[in-house]
Amino acid sequence: MKKYPDQHVHTEFSPDAEAYLEQYLVTAKELGLEYLMVTDHRDFGNPHPLFLDPIDYDHYFKVLKEQEEKHGMPIRIGVEIGYGAKYREEIEDFLNQYPFDFVIASIHNGEGKCFYSGDFFEGKGQHESYYEYFKLVLDMVQNFSNYDVIGHLDYITRYGPFDNKVYSFSDFQDIIDRILGIVIENNKGIELNTSGLRGELKTRFPKDKLLLRFKELGGKVITVGSDCHTNNDYLSGVSDGIKHLKSLGFTEVSAFNRRKREVIKI
Repeated sequence: MKKYPDQHVHTEFSPDAEAYLEQYLVTAKELGLEYLMVTDHRDFGNPHPLFLDPIDYDHYFKVLKEQEEKHGMPIRIGVEIGYGAKYREEIEDFLNQYPFDFVIASIHNGEGKCFYSGDFFEGKGQHESYYEYFKLVLDMVQNFSNYDVIGHLDYITRYGPFDNKVYSFSDFQDIIDRILGIVIENNKGIELNTSGLRGELKTRFPKDKLLLRFKELGGKVITVGSDCHTNNDYLSGVSDGIKHLKSLGFTEVSAFNRRKREVIKI
């Protein structure tokens, strides 16, 4: 297969990233990639102080166009939406305002409480915390469809203050099946996010049983991204992730250009 660009990349414009757009461009060009995909954060309703001051997207598009021309390297401009149910109309207006190539829909907080800081888990046990997360994802896919893939599905396990953060797929299969069924029915997809390999869990998101269930239910749209927040993590785990998908029986991965899906056989 042709070289597959990382589909989940954060630059210095994301408030939680220590990375530089120009270095990504240099690396992508040196590697002979067709383009650089960027997916900086735009969170809605996230109470974490980092996300209270959103990107100026008029300026953002201008800068990315200038850097694209400077380096002679095409940039596909995606966005990772931090979804909040109360902000659905605002999110729709935002996405309709700019010509994004790719939209990742992620859940980064719930009930006005943040995963990062741990507020979301206060007063909840492990099963309740994870189930509430999946309920938030289900609500999103039931009421919002202006996205291409769901980001890092099941990554709630990264943040919980539990001794054993691993969950049993069977404990949540009913609600996961409902999520995946809607995603597939709407011709949307999920991503294989490799960031967990760089953390304490040493795992990809989502776990293999969820990936296999997605395939079993007829899901085909899947992207692979490192979720890098530093230049050193660009493409980290992406090639191995594609090989892993092939070992699970997947025959293709996806990419997006102007919100249109591209199929890459593996």
